[in-house]
Amino acid sequence: MPRYYRYLGDLLDEGVERISSNELSEKMKVTASQIRQDLNNFGGFGQQGYGYNVQYLYDEIGRILGLEQQHNIIIIGAGNLGQALANYSKFEKLGFIIIGLFDVNPHMKGHSIRGIPIMMLEELESFAQANKIDIAALTMPKHSADSIANCLVRLGIRAIWNFAHVDLDLMDKNVVVENVHLSDSLMQLSYNMLRGQEE
Repeated sequence: MPRYYRYLGDLLDEGVERISSNELSEKMKVTASQIRQDLNNFGGFGQQGYGYNVQYLYDEIGRILGLEQQHNIIIIGAGNLGQALANYSKFEKLGFIIIGLFDVNPHMKGHSIRGIPIMMLEELESFAQANKIDIAALTMPKHSADSIANCLVRLGIRAIWNFAHVDLDLMDKNVVVENVHLSDSLMQLSYNMLRGQEE
């Protein structure tokens, strides 16, 4: 659904008001039947002979994705990747607001990124008690990821966006985890590139 949301947003920027599944399939490089099947899983949205109202479909998919409400995010690990995430302004347009940055390096204390101060990890508990945190992004080395993730769970954080190069083993299986392995994507690209050369 996020991919549909992104493409529909681009169509709105282009002034497109309605689109058929065939036209959308050409843009997204998937079959029209796959689009119809995906959207029917969430209730349809289209009219035969008319296609899809782009604004309505965009709004409905945004609602399904939970984008009608604000989500407060903290980033644990203010190194290069953490700073890159903190500097990405598009998150705010989607309702994801970065409210805190944490690190263990004392030299980073007092610095800020886009007006968000970098705090020390030992300040996390008091920060969590004073602020509503929906999502924690982990961008630190893998050796400390599990212990910090379980600390986040104890603090009541229910969703973790994990960039540490390890799949998390959490005490609470009800916490939602999205593991992001950037190198996996790069290896997949390498594989596809080699396959293309062989054909």
